[in-house]
Amino acid sequence: MRPFIISTDTTCDWPKSYLDERGIQIHPLHYVIDGVEYGQELENEEPSAKEFYDMLRDGKMPTTNATNLDYDIRLFENAVQKGFDIIHIAFSSAMSASCSNANLAAQEVMEKYPESRIEVVDSLSGSGGTGLLVEGAWKRLQDGKSYDEVLEWTKDAVSRIRVYFSVSDLFSLYRGGRLKKSSAILGTALKIQPMLYIAADGTLQVMGKVRGRQNALNGLVAKLSEAKEKGMLPSKVVVAHGDTEDEAKYVAEKVSMDYGIDDAPLVMISPTLGSHTGQGIIIFSYIEGE
Repeated sequence: MRPFIISTDTTCDWPKSYLDERGIQIHPLHYVIDGVEYGQELENEEPSAKEFYDMLRDGKMPTTNATNLDYDIRLFENAVQKGFDIIHIAFSSAMSASCSNANLAAQEVMEKYPESRIEVVDSLSGSGGTGLLVEGAWKRLQDGKSYDEVLEWTKDAVSRIRVYFSVSDLFSLYRGGRLKKSSAILGTALKIQPMLYIAADGTLQVMGKVRGRQNALNGLVAKLSEAKEKGMLPSKVVVAHGDTEDEAKYVAEKVSMDYGIDDAPLVMISPTLGSHTGQGIIIFSYIEGE
């Protein structure tokens, strides 16, 4: 049996250092600010996450690109040449072409190296949801689980991912095509906070709207009650934020106080996702029953 590795893309939101330490291969998505394209494999030195969100505060409006197909091929081929098979966990196919690119790259590499095996799992998620899949798959690899066992767990866990979020800037949703301009203006005036979620098909859907930021944050945490009622309360949640650490800490503390879940790491949302959601977003993710 050939050894295998886990790979993913930058939208999983675990820091690069976290992924590098675990030998998880990273496929970068790109973003463009002021005509300059950034991505981990490019020559342009990337701004830090803090610097990126400061640019958003200054009114910069970035655009994004999916993973580069040729670079996907190169990464897969490098791993295969070293004797590894691959389980790749991709950003939701409903929100990016990155999953499709990974599938195309996998097919090309497997045709060139027939002894290899590359499976692309559509996370139907992003941020902490994808990150939890990556972490869970990697831990099972470390526990000595087989390729098929890790793949089966990952595919099953996709259906149990829950990702909820709230944004502080409605105009970011308008610029991303998720909200009408009139709604953004009215909502801002009324201090309305939209609460959204990633649906089972990987698309973004509106869950509801509340007044006031704290009500929105409390509403995210309250979604755990559904898992509790089903007897599937998770042992871990991920709180991702767009450079709003104080609010993320509040959410993590409330999760501990209300549900006894103390494993609630805070992560900074990647520039690729932050380009569409803006500064101030909070994403709340977990896998039911894990």
